[in-house]
Amino acid sequence: MLYYSVNISRAYWYKEEFLKILSFKNPQYAKKSMKEWIENAENCGIPQFERCAKTMRNWYTGIINSFSSPVTNGFTEGCNNKIKVLKRNAYGYKNFKRFRNRILHIFSH
Repeated sequence: MLYYSVNISRAYWYKEEFLKILSFKNPQYAKKSMKEWIENAENCGIPQFERCAKTMRNWYTGIINSFSSPVTNGFTEGCNNKIKVLKRNAYGYKNFKRFRNRILHIFSH
């Protein structure tokens, strides 16, 4: 597929370059590489990558800070998602105490 479409091969290249940046351990090198990737993606001619680059430019500081700290809120977001799914499935519970107990039961394992 990559050999048949210039846009697909370019998009694949940008995706692979971005994945390389995510694996960097050195924040300074990641910062430099991310800045270059954003500049290139903004002018690549692929609307999806241009929008992505604009979003990354807006959130640049937070993205770069993520390279210097291993802490994320992934676990908390996962817990919130589980509770929201339970809430959707438990539509109609009239007793908050039962709903609370169900939440506690889910996280007890």
